[in-house]
Amino acid sequence: MSWLRPEQLTQPASQPKERVGDVLAEVRSVEVRAARMLTDVLSGGYRSSFRGTGVEFSDVREYVEGDDPRSVDWNVTARVGRPFVKRFVEERERTLVFVLDLSPSMANGLGAWSLRQAAARYCAMIGMMAIDNHDRVGLVAGGAEAPRFVVPQSGGGHVLRIVRDCVESPCGAGANLGDLITTVNARVRRRSVVFILSDFLTPGYEHALRLSSRHHDVVAVRLLPRELIDPPRRLLRAVDPATGGEQLCDFASQPFRDAWFARVAAWRAQHDELLGRSRCDGVDVEIPTVDDIKQLAQPLLAFFRRRQRRESGR
Repeated sequence: MSWLRPEQLTQPASQPKERVGDVLAEVRSVEVRAARMLTDVLSGGYRSSFRGTGVEFSDVREYVEGDDPRSVDWNVTARVGRPFVKRFVEERERTLVFVLDLSPSMANGLGAWSLRQAAARYCAMIGMMAIDNHDRVGLVAGGAEAPRFVVPQSGGGHVLRIVRDCVESPCGAGANLGDLITTVNARVRRRSVVFILSDFLTPGYEHALRLSSRHHDVVAVRLLPRELIDPPRRLLRAVDPATGGEQLCDFASQPFRDAWFARVAAWRAQHDELLGRSRCDGVDVEIPTVDDIKQLAQPLLAFFRRRQRRESGR
């Protein structure tokens, strides 16, 4: 039996080209449907899960017994003649960067949405939380062209532009995931929360991921199409989106399914081990079979809860 790699198991895509008006309507629809859930449960988890980039200077006050001598402001002390210490406040403003993989495999999937469409909805949900918290949001995306970098900025209009780019940008061969992460490492100097949205099927990103995790808070959002976790029990025509090669896969055969699930489990374990070595957080998102934004958001909510428990234990 000829074995198919995970990236080969996709439906041949023949999606109509989206118009700008339809794209904007879809983005607004995502915002409206997600707003209630974001207000009730996700925003609190987001705020408590991610800290600011550090502390910033606030003012000085006179030294009192018990203060850390290392915080003494010697310039003010010498000028006034009495010891003064510096006061700092935690900087809560964050910088978020979405890394959107637009490789050919992201255009497909047997779920309610393609992987690219699911990634765009995740960007919309997280972007809305960033607006409420006055965070800066940037984007690195690539597919048919070289990586496209959008400088992180705050504001609803800027975030909407990024979400529109995520929905509108086509998938295609070109910049790979490693190139996208390398762009973040080179262009984003300030410590940021980096959400990588990809199926992580194409190798070659491992070194860039390890480098990025040294400077940023990296969250790998792995999008899992239905054919990886629950393929229908029937004969499917598999197409390699990169080469166009086709092959029939008999998922009605139990030995074939067992071999497939074993291969997928090994690939997932290898990816999880990489995240552990790189000290990156991971979120597995199984694409639902129904058009329900709440089902899509459940893995993100579970991640926020895990992260909140971890942060509170420090």
